[in-house]
Amino acid sequence: MATDTLQQDDLGTLANLRVKDFLQHFQMIKQGAESKIYRGHFLGKPTIVKERFPKSYRHSALDKKLTHRRTAQEVRSILRCRKAGIATPVVYFVDYNASCIYLEDLVGAITVRDYVASVQKSKRDTEQLFPLAEKIGLILARMHDEDVVHGDLTTSNMMIHHPEKQFRLVLIDFGLSFISALPEDKGVDLYVLEKAFLSSHPNTESVFQVILTSYSNASKKSAPVIKKLDEVKQRGRKRSMVG
Repeated sequence: MATDTLQQDDLGTLANLRVKDFLQHFQMIKQGAESKIYRGHFLGKPTIVKERFPKSYRHSALDKKLTHRRTAQEVRSILRCRKAGIATPVVYFVDYNASCIYLEDLVGAITVRDYVASVQKSKRDTEQLFPLAEKIGLILARMHDEDVVHGDLTTSNMMIHHPEKQFRLVLIDFGLSFISALPEDKGVDLYVLEKAFLSSHPNTESVFQVILTSYSNASKKSAPVIKKLDEVKQRGRKRSMVG
């Protein structure tokens, strides 16, 4: 048993070394608390690589188990969304030994955050954002009806592909996602988005209301989710008052 574990560790180390050599041809564009993001080409296609790196403060066996689980869950959520017709980056390849996910690079896309900021900066009426808000609500309703909870809904994790045409909204970064049918989890998902949306984009309360209206009209399970969202907001207000 100990020999088998040692051999597995050796194979994992060898795989990691080979991946690090391969990723030298990629450009690291971001590093967060959980992963590094690279941009380059894989099989001739523009590619984003998400590499989850080891946590030195965790026992190595536990760290590998948790990292594998998170990587598998992220891929599972993406594929579940794509099966339901929700636009996400294409998954080209998953290397579980090196904890790397190779994803489609959405060349030419911009974040919803940047798009909303550009509309506000140009002093255009926020009503011009209503069609985008309706699309966001529709897509989130479809995602939640599939029992996928994103876990990190912000306007930075929504991309507009081909913004100069009939734009295509793409959800990205499912690193904190999980599967749940609970209205509470979906309500918290929407609460996270509301907090992020209104803090990043001041004076857009009417835009976010369009998102919620679109969500409610599109989702078969919206009533208990919106009720939980209201409850979560109430709890948030009470905590703010208490300090």
